[in-house]
Amino acid sequence: MAGMRKEYNPNRAARRKRRPVIYIICEGKETETKYFRHFRTRNCLVDIVPISSKHKAAEHLVRHAKDMLKPAAYYPKDGDQIWCVFDCDDNTDEALKNAAVFAEQAGYGIAFSNPCFEYWYLLHFVQHNAHLKGADEAIRLLKERGRLENYEKSLDVFFDLLPHQQEAVKRAEKRSEQLRRDGTEILTRASNPATTVHKLVTYLIGQSR
Repeated sequence: MAGMRKEYNPNRAARRKRRPVIYIICEGKETETKYFRHFRTRNCLVDIVPISSKHKAAEHLVRHAKDMLKPAAYYPKDGDQIWCVFDCDDNTDEALKNAAVFAEQAGYGIAFSNPCFEYWYLLHFVQHNAHLKGADEAIRLLKERGRLENYEKSLDVFFDLLPHQQEAVKRAEKRSEQLRRDGTEILTRASNPATTVHKLVTYLIGQSR
C-alpha cells in the first residue's frame, strides 16, 4: 500500500549507524595488546583479540581469525577489517606462504615481524638491516643507551616510541624495499630482519583522522 511505513528493524538500524571495527588478532597478550590499544579513538574502533597458544602457528591463526571473534561481529561489507599480527617464530616458509595466501583470499591484513615484534620497536631508533639471532638480540639492541634502556615486555612503551613513529615507518619501508630488490619475500624466514607492522600502524592512523 502506498505510503505504508516499513517495519522497523532495530538490528538493521544499529548496523547502519555502526562505525567499522578493526579487529587485531595477535599472539601476544602483553606487548602487542599494550601497543595497539593506544590507537583506539572516537573514529577508530579497535578490538584487540589475543589468542591462546594453540592458535600461534601463523597458518592456523589466519585460518581461524574470524572464528575468534564474537558471533556475527564481523561485517566486512560495512568496512570491518581483520589484521593478523604474528612473529616468524618456528613457522616454516610453507606455513608462512599458506598464511599469506589465505589472508589475501579472505581480505585480511598481515602485520608480520621477523624475528619478533620488538624489531618494529628497534626501527624507531635505528635502521637495522643486519640479521638478528632472535628476540633476545633484538631486545638487547633495543635496550642500548638512548633507546628503551629499561624495556620489558610487560611495560607500556607506546609514548616513548610515538615521537619516532614516522621514522620507524620510513625505515620499515626502506628495509622492505631492500628485500624486494634482493628478491626475498618478506613472509619468509630468509627476510630476517623484517616487519610489516608499519602497514597496520599507517592504516590505523589513517582511520583516526
